[in-house]
Amino acid sequence: MNFLETIFERLKNSPNTALLQELSAGESVSATGADLAALIQTARAFLRAQGARKGERIGLLAANSICWVAMDLAIIAEGLIAVPLYARQAPGELAAMLQDCSPSLLCCGDAALRDCIAQHWPAPRTAIFDDIFATATPSELPPPVALAAGDPVAIVYTSGTSGEAKGVVLGAGGVEFILSATSQRLDLLMAGQQGQERVFHYPPFCFAASWIMLLTCLERGNLLIMAMDLGALAGDMRAAAPHYFLNVPVLLERMRAAIDEQLRKTGGLANLVYTRAREAWLARDRGERGVLGEMWLALARGMIFPTIRKKMIGSNLKVLICGSAPLARETQLFFMMLGIPVLQVYGLTETTAICTMDDPRDVEPGRVGPAITGLEMKLGENEEILVRGPNLFQGYWNRPQATAEAMREGWFHTGD
Repeated sequence: MNFLETIFERLKNSPNTALLQELSAGESVSATGADLAALIQTARAFLRAQGARKGERIGLLAANSICWVAMDLAIIAEGLIAVPLYARQAPGELAAMLQDCSPSLLCCGDAALRDCIAQHWPAPRTAIFDDIFATATPSELPPPVALAAGDPVAIVYTSGTSGEAKGVVLGAGGVEFILSATSQRLDLLMAGQQGQERVFHYPPFCFAASWIMLLTCLERGNLLIMAMDLGALAGDMRAAAPHYFLNVPVLLERMRAAIDEQLRKTGGLANLVYTRAREAWLARDRGERGVLGEMWLALARGMIFPTIRKKMIGSNLKVLICGSAPLARETQLFFMMLGIPVLQVYGLTETTAICTMDDPRDVEPGRVGPAITGLEMKLGENEEILVRGPNLFQGYWNRPQATAEAMREGWFHTGD
């Protein structure tokens, strides 16, 4: 089965199990497998009523939500190409992307987004989620279209290495390959875990790594808990009590700074133990061990670190996953000191988000782990990272010259 068939089978076999949850300041809305399947059917029926034909592009301009997920899967199930767009991006930039890919329909999360983009791009047809999902759900539709490995399923816009927004065409085969690789790493991480995996999520689904995490969770039958209010991340993170979640370095830096500040304000014995333990941990990383430092670390592990972990993210957390930009080695060491491994991932939209992933059994601070199985990587001229494998993109939409420059002799030139 391909990834779409696997997800649909998961929905069928999990009719009463919550797979998605929208969380905002402690308030939540959930969707079971049956709920999500019904929403997908409704969206598919809407697309059919619009006369959308296989291979056409469908724009998706909305913030993360259960409806976003249903719309995306419906687009792919109809043999269409999803073009997910960042709802917070400047309207003029969005208009340029829409002009480039010429979608036959633009699906917006709400009327405000539709009206905003309409001032910059004369959309041929638009629809908002309230109207799409207000239609009657059909009792039956044909099975999703059969996806061949070479079928494009998404165009994800990225600035790439030149700063010019380019549409990266991702194929079904590349997505399938990456989902398998991602799940293999998570199997290692979650070995022995009983019950459903809980995953907190805040990055926009319109970014490739975030989308891959979404699809991975759906395939695995996880509960993906979406943060709907970025201003309430700290509280929602604790309420979600996740086993793991995807991060960008800036959030981990902020979490580290917040812990430092809180303990500084608390003062007293707690701050003293924390400060001395942190100094000992950094000294250990430099190869310097002392009896007194080890005593401070042992004391902190007994009276400080468990409390920090519980207050910060809850008691279930096994690991943090981080990508999109380099993570400061000291920050990775900081979380490891607390007993929270940080797995780093390196990749680009053109590589379907992932090239390397840390092995949970062997994490080395400051590195991004080995290349995933089945992928080749080497250094080219000026030590540029080159990548070759089944996860490579199909090219840049409407940019054959840019595609040829990026892909030479079968290798993708990352620019990194």
